[in-house]
Amino acid sequence: MTDRPNAAGSPAALAAALRSTGYLADDGIATAAFLALQMNRPLFCEGEPGTGKTALAHALSEVFGAELIRLQCHEGIDAAQALYDWDFPRQLLHLRALEAAAEASGERLDADAVEASLYDRRFLLARPILRALQSTPSVLLIDEIDRADDEFEAFLLEVLTEHAVTIPEVGEIRATTPPLVVLTSNRTREVHDALKRRCLYIWLDHPDLQREIEILHSRLPGLPERLAAQVAGAVQQLRRADLLKPPGVAETLDWARALQLVGARHLDVDSAAATLGAVLKYREDADRVRTQLDALLAS
Repeated sequence: MTDRPNAAGSPAALAAALRSTGYLADDGIATAAFLALQMNRPLFCEGEPGTGKTALAHALSEVFGAELIRLQCHEGIDAAQALYDWDFPRQLLHLRALEAAAEASGERLDADAVEASLYDRRFLLARPILRALQSTPSVLLIDEIDRADDEFEAFLLEVLTEHAVTIPEVGEIRATTPPLVVLTSNRTREVHDALKRRCLYIWLDHPDLQREIEILHSRLPGLPERLAAQVAGAVQQLRRADLLKPPGVAETLDWARALQLVGARHLDVDSAAATLGAVLKYREDADRVRTQLDALLAS
């Protein structure tokens, strides 16, 4: 990104701009994002699920009026799914149209010319990475890179370094303005050093109690102060428990919103038990916590 608003003038200015979108960035996050913008380097965000890694990319795209292009990684993802493909149905229709026109005119088709026309850019289907290279400005979110295979990481190295890809039938496509790239990882496995070296790195923790209360008020205007403090405090306790999946910030917001919808003005055993499915997503966790709600709410 080259033409950036004053939001990128300093880490503090960027933090204020992010806050206006509802994303409360601490000094470390704001500085890392600021440097990624100024240095045209990918930002590698690692941390537990629910710590705001993906939300940061959304907030940055909103701040800069950039298109957010998301590539969701998974086991077995390959370059074709991330980069481009050819629109085979349209190519087939084009070929039939050429054959029909040649038959009507009595002319013979030139095989080389037909092949060249089939691989014209109008038949190119841009997948997320190619779309990001062609869109200005854009934020490319490569989500959960730790779920992808080693081979996919190797493919990303060239793209992140050169901001360009080569398509055999078309040639090189290079970004006129490199996208801001945000990679996220839940650390289900270690990502290779070669990829990390090309990025600026930041570890995202769950917010402390006061910041989580601020997040609740930012995202849910009108939430009673007492309820916000109780929900944030209870979630902080749940994260310290030995759960299969500790709740993230998204679950905190869901729980507070659920309590609002059922008319709760404060968190008690009954309202907590009725809405526990908004914050805990495993039966074992819910069963265990449900038997300890008195102690949880008293702490």
